[in-house]
Amino acid sequence: MAADDPHMVGTVEALMGELADDRGFMLRYRTPGDRSADGLPGHEGRFLLCSFWLVEVLTLVGRGKEAAAIFDTLANVAGDLGLLAEEFQPDPAGGRQLGNFPQAFSHAGLIRAATALHRSGAWRGTSWGRSA
Repeated sequence: MAADDPHMVGTVEALMGELADDRGFMLRYRTPGDRSADGLPGHEGRFLLCSFWLVEVLTLVGRGKEAAAIFDTLANVAGDLGLLAEEFQPDPAGGRQLGNFPQAFSHAGLIRAATALHRSGAWRGTSWGRSA
């Protein structure tokens, strides 16, 4: 299915409405009450692989400016060594990385998102692209 197919665009919109916050951080799934969908206690952080997927797919559907802004937000949560954890918990004080660290899936998502942005020309809209 083409990325700009109305079914794909509608799916992306539905996922954003259900699982993304206003900065593009995405949950894997909703966690009702104090119990997550996988049976583990506690609340789920924002899953970075899903968040970078959102950047990639927004780029593919022609929303490069929005994708670039989300990419900047996501890439800037990396630690001093540029490493990403599995999840991120945003909060007013800046947030913190959660889960497995470092997480290869998060880095693979970053690479795919950056590649999509670069191929579309939207990479120049990121703080990373402006410095290159």
